[in-house]
Amino acid sequence: MMKNAIVAQSGGPTTAINASLAGVIKGCLESHEIDVLYGALNGVEGLMDERLVNLTDIFDHNEDDLNVLKLTPAMYLGSCRRKLKDVDQDSSEYDIIINIFRKYHIHYFFYIGGNDSMDTVGKMSRYVKEHQMDVKVIGIPKTIDNDLVVTDHTPGFGSAARYVAASVLEMAHDTYIYNTKSVLIAEIMGRDAGWLTAASVLARNSYSRAPHLIYLPEHPFSKEQFIEDIKAQFKQREHVVIAVSEGLRDGDGHYISAETAAVDAFGHATLSGTGKCLEGLVAEKFGCKVRSVEINVLQRCAAHMASATDIEESWQLGLKGVALALEGKSGEMSIVCRISDEPYQVIYDGADVQQIANAEKKIPTAWINEAGNDVTEEMVRYLRPLIHGSVAVPEQDSMPHYLFLGEAL
Repeated sequence: MMKNAIVAQSGGPTTAINASLAGVIKGCLESHEIDVLYGALNGVEGLMDERLVNLTDIFDHNEDDLNVLKLTPAMYLGSCRRKLKDVDQDSSEYDIIINIFRKYHIHYFFYIGGNDSMDTVGKMSRYVKEHQMDVKVIGIPKTIDNDLVVTDHTPGFGSAARYVAASVLEMAHDTYIYNTKSVLIAEIMGRDAGWLTAASVLARNSYSRAPHLIYLPEHPFSKEQFIEDIKAQFKQREHVVIAVSEGLRDGDGHYISAETAAVDAFGHATLSGTGKCLEGLVAEKFGCKVRSVEINVLQRCAAHMASATDIEESWQLGLKGVALALEGKSGEMSIVCRISDEPYQVIYDGADVQQIANAEKKIPTAWINEAGNDVTEEMVRYLRPLIHGSVAVPEQDSMPHYLFLGEAL
């Protein structure tokens, strides 16, 4: 009897999510228990629409393309932002998926994604168990937000952190050239968890202390204190570089910038303009040159700044996901467990996805300074190993060469 597998990707893209996909493909190709690996296009939506590609045909005996896939940004299989309904409310989505599983002899389902994707893994694993189906459902993590619990950190975060830190350093160089007072505000992704904004601290070096101020959503934000903090900085320097999370909240818990009626498919507030909001405030109070820069999608797709550590760990988590399934595990997510900081060492394991889905890991209070405008050395020790190492992105005609499924998506 054939035993096949399906893998899909979901949520927001990262620089490293295709490395995890490559790990799943490699693990399945090397397994004697999996005959064919299919890829579902655009997550569970493509799975329900039966839009599948045969990844075994594409990558079997094609190690070169598999290596290119590891370094290809975004999502090779495409994505979606669809959250399955609770089965008690409506089981029709699950019935469609189960029929696809039966049609294609699926015994293993791998879903690569973030928090909401792990919710899907949990729901599907419970459903197949309750219906006594021999299908192992495994989650493989990704998110630049680094907000999944249990795992030490998430694939994609290290590369995004490296890009953010490098960008802040380069913007500081651009700022320093003028002999006039100025403020530069870098707005960085992070709705409720400020890990990426905190990573800007890695821009600091022996000659530059930028960012001079760091504001995270874990600490209540006060516009009045923000102005006082800048005044204090101007007593020490002409140029002030500030890193802020997009999800800054005031003391009442309200986002300082939010489109009140807008939410995404998962019900999360759509945020925009935190940097612009603060830019206007600084211009009004100080009358100096001020600029806000929104570090937008580049922080999640800048493959040229990928962390070698991040790519390798993402690959290993894909392999671990396959190993967990072959061990008979289901309803688990592959995780990274840190053994030590110096030297940096990790191991890979599995954890019950029910402990992970719909939970959120925020920055420990002890890693934020008392004033709420900087991070501590503990944060730096946690972050530093994750950005280590560069990757050699393949090139064609002096431009990056990536894999793309083309019109299939």
